[in-house]
Amino acid sequence: MKKSELKPIEYKEFYATYLNAIGDVNLFTELVDGKNWMIQFINSLDESKLGYSYGEGKWTIAEVIMHIIDTERVFQYRAFSFSKNDQSALPGFDQDEYMANTDVSNRTKESILEEYLSVREASISLYKNLQNKQLNYIGTASGIRWSVAGIGFVISGHQKHHCTILQERYS
Repeated sequence: MKKSELKPIEYKEFYATYLNAIGDVNLFTELVDGKNWMIQFINSLDESKLGYSYGEGKWTIAEVIMHIIDTERVFQYRAFSFSKNDQSALPGFDQDEYMANTDVSNRTKESILEEYLSVREASISLYKNLQNKQLNYIGTASGIRWSVAGIGFVISGHQKHHCTILQERYS
């Protein structure tokens, strides 16, 4: 499925920033390509700068990457639930509260990359095994209705969005 095939009811306008970050890509291909790009990106980081932040109150490089991982985990669960046509409304999550409870002080590039890969591989496996009709299933999370496909594109765009910020503001 290509991003251009998404219907407006499959995502909320708030997420357009993330969708615009990836262009008109194939969902599954983008999940795999995004993984390969992220491996190179994390490997290119100077480990001594993982604790760097460009401003007071801004997350460090390691925290931004952990935020990407945390968000993918949450969105992955949403996609999984919706793909089973589960109509239970799922809760939101507070990204700042999650980060306040994430200790990156002893994290290495290798440990961050290992965690990233396990989460992304799970997303790839999930989407690889979905039937086309399941991509169109819609559920509710954070009071927002969106499709399984819409969530997959947001996962990819969210990663790209935050990595672009890292490249622009943390270099």
